Amino acid sequence: KVIWTVLVAILGYASSLPVRDDSLCSAEELAKYKIIFTGKWSQIAFPKQYPLYRPPAQWSSLLGVTHSSDYSMWKKNEYASNGVRDFAEKGEAWVLMKEIEEAGEKIQSVHGIFSAPAISSGTGQTSTELDVHPRHPLVSFVVRIVPSPDWFVGIDSLNLCEGDHWVEEVSVDLFPYDAGTDSGFTFSSPNFATIPQDTVTEITCSSPNHPANSFYYPKLKILPPIAQVTMVKIKKSQLGLSAPIINLPAKTNEIIDSVS
Repeated sequence: KVIWTVLVAILGYASSLPVRDDSLCSAEELAKYKIIFTGKWSQIAFPKQYPLYRPPAQWSSLLGVTHSSDYSMWKKNEYASNGVRDFAEKGEAWVLMKEIEEAGEKIQSVHGIFSAPAISSGTGQTSTELDVHPRHPLVSFVVRIVPSPDWFVGIDSLNLCEGDHWVEEVSVDLFPYDAGTDSGFTFSSPNFATIPQDTVTEITCSSPNHPANSFYYPKLKILPPIAQVTMVKIKKSQLGLSAPIINLPAKTNEIIDSVS
């Protein structure tokens, strides 16, 4: 009787635990996606302190991973790993790749790593392909904003699985984040380590609330997206064929503001 009571209590507790998003995926075994990153960082859209030289506005290479909910590349309001810090500050990917590989070896939480070439201007496109698996349906990535102290854009754990099928296409507007490891206010700020380290925070038109901030536009309610990412499922009939770069329709992205 006592054992039965304990067993019922344990089962009741287990049923109250949160269910992982990726545990509900019952889609086909594997899916392949084309991921297109579009930079929208133009002088018209973001006129304040827009970097024109040494170096001009541009994007680093994209580094991403497909994974389960047991792994996290980065999260808003949490501390950035050493790998994310190095990538956000200097664009160096070795430590971050090592962290990803170690997570895959220890808890089998990572399915694969993918990357896309850098963009040599603030606007433009880069693309690559990635594979997702029912046990690893989440996608995360980072792209460094160049130049910047420790700013980046990215996605944290986007689920491409909906029950028994993979989503056909998804687009997400991207906004700047501060890795919390460097205290610079402007794109060209010298290195000034944040001690103690702060958490990852979203940069908005009013935060950091300081006129020196390169993204400080007090007359706006929200910043326009600085980039966009689109993921398109590749049909089985297209596998093995080179997928063309998708030219996404242009959207207005201008800041209507008088900036000295």
